[in-house]
Amino acid sequence: MTVTSSDREALAHGKITTKPLREQPKFPSWALKLIMAVTGVLFGLFVIVHMVGNLKIFLNEEHFNAYAVFLRSVGAPAVPTEGVLWIFRIVLLVALILHVYGAFALHGRARRSRGKFRRQGMVSNWNTFTARSMIVTGVVLLAFIIFHIMDLTLGVQPIAPQPFGHLDAETISSMNPEAAAAALASAEHGGAYGNVIRSFSRPAVAIWYIIAQLALLMHLSHGLWTATSDLGITGHRWRKVLLFLSGLIPLLVVVGNISIPVAVLTGLVS
Repeated sequence: MTVTSSDREALAHGKITTKPLREQPKFPSWALKLIMAVTGVLFGLFVIVHMVGNLKIFLNEEHFNAYAVFLRSVGAPAVPTEGVLWIFRIVLLVALILHVYGAFALHGRARRSRGKFRRQGMVSNWNTFTARSMIVTGVVLLAFIIFHIMDLTLGVQPIAPQPFGHLDAETISSMNPEAAAAALASAEHGGAYGNVIRSFSRPAVAIWYIIAQLALLMHLSHGLWTATSDLGITGHRWRKVLLFLSGLIPLLVVVGNISIPVAVLTGLVS
């Protein structure tokens, strides 16, 4: 920031500076915050839907495989197999790039604007703890997303379980979802259901998944609360409701997600 002062002695001794601590950015910070808020809400909706879909694993193998087939065949035959799924993937990838860029850009601007001074006397509570941990939890989640895609989406070895059952696009396109799911369940590797069971049967992978979910709890909780301000929601009653939801929704999502590896490790789902 630029400070104007007539105290020449203070200026001479460097106690006050008239020079800005950082240059005016080409892309305004308010726009970055708005992008992060919108993409954060998008990710919040995604993890809710993703968690609800994954909980189908507690029903039975054929039901879970039917859900996996549905994700790849939705929109067919109007669109090619996995066409809608790839649209969602591209949207999420673009949102992720924008979100990560915005996070590091705003963090860097904040450090340069603050200079050598640090905020002191902050009240220690859940909100300040999650705020201070946003970069750390964000990096953990980014690492987990890469691992999770290589593990249960692409089947990259040695990260993915061995053997890895791939969903055959030709089989999916030639059958209705129920028939394709039944075929996968009776196949040698059991399709998506078998992949999840084999992956979470490895204790190290299950523990890593649980750690990532705890990071998600902190990151999503503070992110949703911050988004209410960045999106211009200032009403007192609305903010109280959204503060409550910003804690409840991430908690429900994380509990639901953690229940899956725990169920696999304990033999409840096998």
